[in-house]
Amino acid sequence: LVIFLHGSGEQGTDLERVKVHGPPMLVEQGKEFPFILISPQAQRGWDAEFLYDMIMDFAKNNRVDMDRIYLTGLSMGGYGTWTLAQKHPELFAAIVPICGSGGTKDLWKLRNMPVWCFHGEKDTVVPFSASQVKVDTLRTYNPSVKFTSYPEVGHDSWVKAYNDPELYQWLLSQKKFKYSSKRVSSDKLSEYEGKYHYK
Repeated sequence: LVIFLHGSGEQGTDLERVKVHGPPMLVEQGKEFPFILISPQAQRGWDAEFLYDMIMDFAKNNRVDMDRIYLTGLSMGGYGTWTLAQKHPELFAAIVPICGSGGTKDLWKLRNMPVWCFHGEKDTVVPFSASQVKVDTLRTYNPSVKFTSYPEVGHDSWVKAYNDPELYQWLLSQKKFKYSSKRVSSDKLSEYEGKYHYK
């Protein structure tokens, strides 16, 4: 299952507008993908909790592999991708934010999340530095994060990104990270004994 979040120019109530960029446009042009594609439409920005509820409702009523749910988006949808993944990292197997940004406070939650970020270096709408800061910060927790920059591309970096077959091959090869319990010896636990002070 792949969820695609569009940019600000496609907001509204006319679903045809969602088809102007990204995977929905490619599907409209006849491309076939080996996954279910959900392309919701926002009326005014992306609401992370609404999106989470939508995905869970769809998964409950359809045959969805819960270990292989992927999230991607461009511009405003890139912001939405970062935000939703940080709020619900337990849901996604991998994310692909394109020319988006957002805060860095909760990036540590993506320490085990496969991430591939794209941005055009000549972007004058969302500065290239916005993604660079996100990626640099995330790499302190998650060294495997991928970042593709296009030196001569402006704000439409999604055109090259979504037309790259490698993106989909990489995306579909990811499975959700699962934590497992691990037995810790009493000697090891004793190293953490003591008093702790919180400010």
